[in-house]
Amino acid sequence: MFRKKWTSVLLATALMSPVAAFAQGTGQAFAKEAANASVIAPADAVFTNGVVYTVDRNRNVAQAVAIRGDKIVYVGTDEGAKAFIGAQTKVTDLQGKMVLPGFIDSHTHASKTTGLIYSIDLFDGDSIDKYVEIIQAFVKEHPQEPTLQGRGWSNPVAPGIGPRKEVLDQIVPTTPIALTSDDGHSLWVNSAALKLAGITKDTPNPTGGVIERDPKTGEPSGTLREKAMDLVLQKIGGYTVQQYETGIEAYQQKAVERGVTTVRDPDLLRYPNVLEAYEELAKENKLTIRFRNAITANPDKGPEQVAEFVKIRDRNQTPLFQINAVKIFMDGVVEGATAYLEKPYEHKHTNGELIWKPDVYQKTAAAADKAGFQLHIHSIGDASTRIALDGMAYAEQQNGDHDARHSLVHLQLVNPQDIERFKKLGAVGIVQPFWFMQEDGFYDEIEVPYLGRERAEKEYPMKSLINQGVHVASSSDYVVTPEFNPLNGIQQGITRIADGETDPKKIANPEERATLPDMIASFTIEGAYANHVDDITGSIELGKKADIIVLDKNLFAIPVTQIKDAKVLLTMVEGKEVYHRAVEKK
Repeated sequence: MFRKKWTSVLLATALMSPVAAFAQGTGQAFAKEAANASVIAPADAVFTNGVVYTVDRNRNVAQAVAIRGDKIVYVGTDEGAKAFIGAQTKVTDLQGKMVLPGFIDSHTHASKTTGLIYSIDLFDGDSIDKYVEIIQAFVKEHPQEPTLQGRGWSNPVAPGIGPRKEVLDQIVPTTPIALTSDDGHSLWVNSAALKLAGITKDTPNPTGGVIERDPKTGEPSGTLREKAMDLVLQKIGGYTVQQYETGIEAYQQKAVERGVTTVRDPDLLRYPNVLEAYEELAKENKLTIRFRNAITANPDKGPEQVAEFVKIRDRNQTPLFQINAVKIFMDGVVEGATAYLEKPYEHKHTNGELIWKPDVYQKTAAAADKAGFQLHIHSIGDASTRIALDGMAYAEQQNGDHDARHSLVHLQLVNPQDIERFKKLGAVGIVQPFWFMQEDGFYDEIEVPYLGRERAEKEYPMKSLINQGVHVASSSDYVVTPEFNPLNGIQQGITRIADGETDPKKIANPEERATLPDMIASFTIEGAYANHVDDITGSIELGKKADIIVLDKNLFAIPVTQIKDAKVLLTMVEGKEVYHRAVEKK
């Protein structure tokens, strides 16, 4: 699932600007314009002469927005905005630039930025030799480290049983080293790390995990999948609270530069000190974007762990940091042959790994639902998704129908019959449009050989979900997707073809291409819905928080293949300017 490339092939011409609709009178659907300007308190900021795509229920387009404090107090015409301009009001003439609600990334590992700062970064490597070069350079600069960690190697570089321990043994024979794959579902270790964890030829695969083995000797080969990763990670240690704080703050800067104002980080409790770092940043008022995070549930503990989740949630209810979901890893990934499929893999006699026992999952899902949490479920395979939906149905039977908004994340393969169940159960689909392509190497070397061409050609059914009336939110799954700019994701969701590719046969599952309005909604109002914050953000409407961004181009007036090249000029979160793009000198 390592996605680095972005689409730029010319597939479509520019869509007609919706400003025409505004000129025909849709502006009348906005806020009441003042009958008596003297009774209106001036706004702090007014933006005029823009293309304000509100993403409200009717997808109205306005010219002007007024902000007072942390809220939007006016959306409408330039003429109506004059009533909100006072002596101290900052007035910005947008000169036709586009205004959107702040982008929402509904599944992003913000705290993993820490690893990019403090560990071995393999994301730029594309071969075992290149990984060796990067590791050797890091070890030379950090000779006294008691253990070594890193991330970013790609499964297509070492298909099958994965990269071998002997490669790492030659670099660091006595220091334990653990390198997570770019998708986060496999771990490459050396012999010292295996020894530290007590993993030998006789160690059985843990439930929901795989210890890859040498086909001749049966010895651990050096690659661990899913739950088997924990055998080493629990021993090798992690990052400090302060290091995680640094990583989260670095992520925030990346986010606002890309117009991202709300995210869900699903890594709480899975790694030590992450929760504590968020709590400290919230206490110190150092959060600049909105976090609605998820606590990762342990499949070995079952429903009894939910009581502790409630305590954690209840003590974290600040405006910018709250916990409202429980993350469940239902299965693994296709490239590790651990995504749980209805039919076996083509290259290996297995259906993958179901990480949770179905009965334990159902009871845990019901307990989390009863406690008021959303379920946030990692599900790649079609069999996994069916079981995940079964658990949501069980929770509804136990607790009654309510506005739960449980979500399934990734959805690489989905049985068409289950797409209908999403709407019935009120389940939200959270997808990663950045991955909607036949990526060179990955598609031909992993997906087709592992799944067979018929299944590979039916991946990532976004439009089918939308057509069924399902709420579909987009996300990046950063750091799996290193460049998480939502504008890249919007373009990719429309084109579904790899960067530079011109052959229409290379469009990935072309009937699932979404429209520009679909994609913008998925990164704004649908993301707000998925995170239970649509009452305060996700659209530009009266009374909502002033989470807005300004783009240098109207996305409806340019070819879709130029969307990723648009620039975020300004980002505001709750009325505060958190990013302003510096003017480039010519």
